[in-house]
Amino acid sequence: MAASADQIDPVLVAGATSSDIAALIGRALLVALFLLSGFGKIHDFAGTAAYIGSKGLPLPALGAAVAIVMEVGVALLVLIGWKARAAALVLAVFSAVAGVLFHAYWADADAAARMGDFINFWKNVSIAGGFLMVFAFGPGRYSVDRG
Repeated sequence: MAASADQIDPVLVAGATSSDIAALIGRALLVALFLLSGFGKIHDFAGTAAYIGSKGLPLPALGAAVAIVMEVGVALLVLIGWKARAAALVLAVFSAVAGVLFHAYWADADAAARMGDFINFWKNVSIAGGFLMVFAFGPGRYSVDRG
């Protein structure tokens, strides 16, 4: 039995559609912010830990390390599409929890701070929704998982 084109060439798959390309671009756009933020946290680990501590959270250095693993490591899994459904689910939960912990606009007394946190909270919720789409439908044809 002959091998199909997508078994032979993992990069350029025969019969690719615009949906396949959109899924790849979508994954890249979805994780772009996480990669930028995660590498920023690596470069300013002490500042990140101090910010986490300023929110009254325990073990801020551990929290910073977890954030880096999520934003760089798990985001890279989604980007390349390896174990993408599980990684996307983890990042959906991470995004929602981060929104609650760091952008609690409902607790802001200052109107400007409230508006900034309102926007960032709902961005986190929207990003979680994007990751849930990857969880639900898979990473697409252009991925290690292929599905």
